[in-house]
Amino acid sequence: MTPQLRLGIPAGSLQEATGELFRKAGYKITYASRSYYPAIDDPEIHCTLIRAQEMARYVQDGSLDCGLTGHDWVLENDAKVVELAELVFSKVSKRPVRWVLCVPNDSPVQKVKDLQGKRIATEVVNLTRRWLAEQGVTAQVEFSWGATEVKPPRLADAIVEVTETGSSLKANNLRIVAELMQSTTRFIANEKSYQDPWKKRKMDDIVLMLRGAMTAENKVGLMLNVEKTNLSAILKVLPALQNPTISSLSDEKWVAVNTILDEDTVRHIIPQLKQAGGCGIVEYPLNKLIP
Repeated sequence: MTPQLRLGIPAGSLQEATGELFRKAGYKITYASRSYYPAIDDPEIHCTLIRAQEMARYVQDGSLDCGLTGHDWVLENDAKVVELAELVFSKVSKRPVRWVLCVPNDSPVQKVKDLQGKRIATEVVNLTRRWLAEQGVTAQVEFSWGATEVKPPRLADAIVEVTETGSSLKANNLRIVAELMQSTTRFIANEKSYQDPWKKRKMDDIVLMLRGAMTAENKVGLMLNVEKTNLSAILKVLPALQNPTISSLSDEKWVAVNTILDEDTVRHIIPQLKQAGGCGIVEYPLNKLIP
């Protein structure tokens, strides 16, 4: 019987981004409508769609061997898991998400201390309570089932909400009083599962490929031929931190140069390479980059 690794895929806002990252890493994940078990082209992996908010609990208790979820939800659930990798991607941007304390624009609250004895609505009750205790503030923290932005001022004096761009907060006439934390997606593992040699190797392999896919984002490969007499001029054009590969060609007077660059710099560098004597310049996309 083929051994299987039970992998949790975050349902909801991170679902498509996770699927795309796995596809870039070489794993084809297919989501079927009304199914919580995505197909993956690796018979040794069994996928389950689970809300990111619950993922850490199921990984901790062993229902899943590993999964992807936010570091915020690991802390909120106080889950004892192994964090194997930080994967900085989200539904909107590549920046970490922020959990912020917000009040209506016309609220008299100007600082955290002003919320002493007030009511705060949030989905991260434990995180908020711990953070308020660190600030020396006692407040009534209530769980919010969603649409948290509409609760103040009638249903709450303030909210603790997650944001990436802040546009939703502004649209609901809210301003940020303080930031509680920043969070990124993590690949987490069950402690016992990670002690199993086969599962550990499988998880480490997945993490290696995911990291390789993320490292390759916004980078491209560049190849060109150049006469040896012009090689020093070509190397001066390339970024100082790059270590290009230089290979001999059949014509002893020429060499091939192969390097990796940030995609947004290539349009500036190619004309300079051409002027410095480069020819046969080829730009090609990268799927994975393993350091």
